[in-house]
Amino acid sequence: MDETVLLTGAKGSVGTAIREGLADEYEWRYLFHNPPPFDPDHPYLVGDVTDEALVAEACEDVGAVVHLAGDPRRDAPWDSVLENNIHGTKLLYDAAVDAGVPRFVFASSNHAVGHFETERKPDLYRTDDDFLLDGTELPRPGNHYGVSKAAGETIGRYYHDEYGIDVCNVRIGNLTRDHPPVDYERGQAMWLSYRDCAHLHDCALRADYDYEIVYGISDNDRKYYSLERAKDVLGYEPRDNSAEWDGEKRDAAGE
Repeated sequence: MDETVLLTGAKGSVGTAIREGLADEYEWRYLFHNPPPFDPDHPYLVGDVTDEALVAEACEDVGAVVHLAGDPRRDAPWDSVLENNIHGTKLLYDAAVDAGVPRFVFASSNHAVGHFETERKPDLYRTDDDFLLDGTELPRPGNHYGVSKAAGETIGRYYHDEYGIDVCNVRIGNLTRDHPPVDYERGQAMWLSYRDCAHLHDCALRADYDYEIVYGISDNDRKYYSLERAKDVLGYEPRDNSAEWDGEKRDAAGE
């Protein structure tokens, strides 16, 4: 893609993985909630996705949007997720459509389907359980944050059907920079490494699709999220596995 790519929420953990892993792959335009404590290597704006004038400016002359911004707290209060996550996502879609942006990659979350775990845990976190979610299931949010992510997926469905914008929703798992969570079965089952995170979003920017929901995890031995859609539709080829990750592998990978 030769056109500029807008990355909102560029300072968060997912944004950092993308900035570091794909710095030279695209002409980026970053949107930070607050002034960054470092000197970004691409042009950037500062402000909220609830600022209509700002998001309109951010979407000018871009070829795709990767939308990560919002209140990321699992216990975020309703007023915050309503304003920052739901209304902010709607405003950004409006700006993207008005600017003629053809592609929108949305950071959804495992919390959009959190209550699938309620009656199955801890068994579904283990290798002898074959339960899989594949993205075709209806949302079952586990908290208000999950509700906001399910709403974001539905907003994207509407804007795709109404305006023809390509949409990829990535239900992101448990992203950590250095290693999978130790002695935490759920975290290992849904682990996503930084380099797999960057690669998955690269695939979402390059592949051909209309509207997709995929899961964003590494290729862990035990997973209750299917990677088939991400592999088949996006060409995702994860390199990491929580069961195999150790310090030597991390150092050799340069992570």
